This record gives sequence, structure tokens and C-alpha cells, in this order.
Amino acid sequence: MEVTKQKEIILKTHKLCKSFSNGGVMQHVLRNLDLEIKEGDFTVIMGSSGSGKSTLLYALSGMDVPTVGDVFIGKENIAKMNNDQLAIIRRNNCGFVFQSMYLLDNMNVLDNVMTSGLLINHNKKEVYEHAVTLLLSVGLNQTDFVKFPNQLSGGEKQRVAIVRAIINHPRILFADEPTGALNSASSVQVLDTFTKLNEQGQSIIMVTHDIKTALRGNRILYVKDGTICGEITLKPYTTDCNELRKQKLQQFLGEMGW
Repeated sequence: MEVTKQKEIILKTHKLCKSFSNGGVMQHVLRNLDLEIKEGDFTVIMGSSGSGKSTLLYALSGMDVPTVGDVFIGKENIAKMNNDQLAIIRRNNCGFVFQSMYLLDNMNVLDNVMTSGLLINHNKKEVYEHAVTLLLSVGLNQTDFVKFPNQLSGGEKQRVAIVRAIINHPRILFADEPTGALNSASSVQVLDTFTKLNEQGQSIIMVTHDIKTALRGNRILYVKDGTICGEITLKPYTTDCNELRKQKLQQFLGEMGW
């Protein structure tokens, strides 16, 4: 009998809390939150506006420091690190994709990607070859490589941003509303890119309020008042079972009070 290999836990939290002072009044955005993320999962975080889902993403990625509690990437507790240590951990383990692409306007597509790659690998030829391979893999053409961001569509810019995020082989790819500023056709292209990456083994944690985007995940977490109040596991995404997945997800979101 073939033994199924257990997935490694690559990220976990313990009693994670985040609070802010607003006019002298403390607002508790995350409350004693425990979470485990396994290698290769496509985890989607959903919740209403102000529920704490983006704050959770930033705390998990080391972009924000929790008020109390622990966040482990592998065996490293990033909640106890200073800014310099966090920068190294993020550079070596994390990739980031945001609603706003934050591409450098004065650099062309290839240079935007290579600038990130050269932070870790100083072999320019290797970085160039890897960047070209990745850009082609997300559907961009050689003629696009010399274009500047203002010459690209929204979907093209976001695919460049994804390549920039994965150029250094991150253990975890974090995405915050990556299709929020895109039209339907561009959204599908970007989501297909995320799906392809996950099929290749890339671990992804994504925040979204959009059901079509959430359907690409295999694990959906629902955040309410700073806690995870429910979750659902779905089979890997395929286009032919999309309607059944949608019904299952909509039922779950209804139970959560979406």
C-alpha cells in the first residue's frame, strides 16, 4: 500500500493578536488566532470589510508586527525579529502580490523582474534566463519585455508583478486582492496564473472578497471580528467542477453570515 506523504507545516501562529489605538480607544483587530498552513496549499482568507483579513495577511508575512503572539515561518519566529531580520526572512521566503502592482515606472518589464532577482542571485545571466522563462510561462511575449508599465494592460501588469514575486522561489506567495483592480478577462488570466503556480507546488495565501477568486483555493478561511470562525476544504480547482465548487462555497459563506 502506498503511503501518502504528510504535508509539511510551513507557517503557523500561536495566540496571534493585533491591536491599534484609535483616539485613545484600543481596537482589537486580531484575537488569539491560531492557524497552520501546509506546504502546497492554496489558502484563501475571506471576511467582510474590517474583519481583520488583510491585517492577518500582513502579520503572517512579516509586513506587520503582532501586538502579542507568535508567527512561525518554518522554525523561525518572525514575531520576535527586528526589522533587519524580518527583511532577510521576507526576501528569502516570501513573495508579495498586491491589488496595486507597484511596478517601477522607469524600468521596463524585464528590468522590473530582474531587479528583484538580483537581490539574491548575483549571476545576471542566470537571473535573466529565469526571468525570461517565467514571463513566457505567464503568457507574456518577448515583445512585452521591453515595454514600460504604462504600456501594459492591467492584467499584463499584474502578471509581471506575479513573476517579480516568484523570481526568488519563495516558500509562500502572499496576495492581497490581486484581481481587485482588474476587469473580468484580466482577472481570469491572473487567476489562471495562480492556479498554474499552485499546481506546480507553490504555496499561496490570498485575501479576497470575490467568490470567483476564492474558488481557486483549496482551503477557505472565514475571518470575523479578528478570529477564524470557520473554514472549508475544497478539491483542487478544475474548470469542469466550477459550478459545484461555487455552490459549496456559497453555502459555506451563507453559514458564516456573508
